[in-house]
Parts: sequence; structure tokens; C-alpha cells
Amino acid sequence: MVATSPGMTAEQLFGYEIPGKRVELVRGRLVVREAASFRHGAITLRIGIALHHHLVGEQARNGWSLPRGRLATADPGFTLARRPDTVRAPDIAYVSRERHAAPMPDGFPEFAPDLAVEVRSPSDRAGAVVAKVGDWLSAGTAMVWVVDPPRQSVVVYCADGSVTVLGISDALNGEDVLPGFSMLLATLFAEE
Repeated sequence: MVATSPGMTAEQLFGYEIPGKRVELVRGRLVVREAASFRHGAITLRIGIALHHHLVGEQARNGWSLPRGRLATADPGFTLARRPDTVRAPDIAYVSRERHAAPMPDGFPEFAPDLAVEVRSPSDRAGAVVAKVGDWLSAGTAMVWVVDPPRQSVVVYCADGSVTVLGISDALNGEDVLPGFSMLLATLFAEE
């Protein structure tokens, strides 16, 4: 029997930093990506603000003490697998309180978010993006939005295996994950 090294762990990744880069852990191997562009950040912000307004508005309309769930941006890490460890970091993550009512941990949660939003960068290879979507869905994410700014499109991947491609004249919807959420892609991709 040959022993193999498990590679880097989620605990070793926590706090690990390479200035000016974004990092993830995929099956024990460190993956380093370039910093995001301004346009990438602006589109991520627009989606994040729209999701936040939806959650806060829903909370107010229903008189809830807390919103339905929690949002995080800026590549929050989630431990999706162990031995070897995989820590993926979406541009935006949504976690429902129904699924995880406890306070979020200081480190990487040991579960997948309900919704993962990935905004493609020009350097992202299609195969790597699809692999990341597969990791999210395999770990229990209900829906993944892959936003493609140059093509002004969004591909929606759902846990049931369905894939929907939306164009500039369509609306992005929260479906069962975020009921009532809708955002026009024309608004999302509008230039300032």
C-alpha cells in the first residue's frame, strides 16, 4: 500500500494569503487566481445589492425578526469535501436560515451555500468553471448562477440537473431558493 499526501487542508488555507490574488483549495491543491477586475466587482455588487434588498424587503413585508437567510460576498470560503479537502469561494453566497439556523462559523463552513454566484473573469477557462459548478452541486448547493459579462448572459444550474441559459432580455429569478427574487439582466449589465 502506498500512502499519499492529503495536500493542504482547509485549516491550513484559513488565513493563508497571497497578496493581490484569490485562493481556493481543490482536492488538497492550492488554486491561485488573479484579482477580479473592476467590472467583475461592479456586477457582483449589483447582484449582491439586489439580493440584499430582496431579503430585507421580504423581512419587512412579513414582519420577520430576521431575513430568510444570509449573504456574503468577496469570495467567502466553504469546505465542500474532506480528505482531500476542497474549499471553494463564490463571488456571492446565500445561506438560508431554514437550512442553517446557527451563527455562521469564523472559519470555512462545513457545508455548501444554497445559492452560489460566480461572475466569470476573462481568465476563467470554461472547463474550470464547469468543474466548480459541479463541486457546488455535488456538495448540496441548490442553485448556481454563472454570470458571463462579455456575453451578457447567465447560466443557471440547479440541483435537479436542469440548466437554463438567460440572455439580456431575460430576468434572473430566485426560484425556490429565493422566492420572489427577480432581476432584469439588462439592469445587471447596464454600463455606468
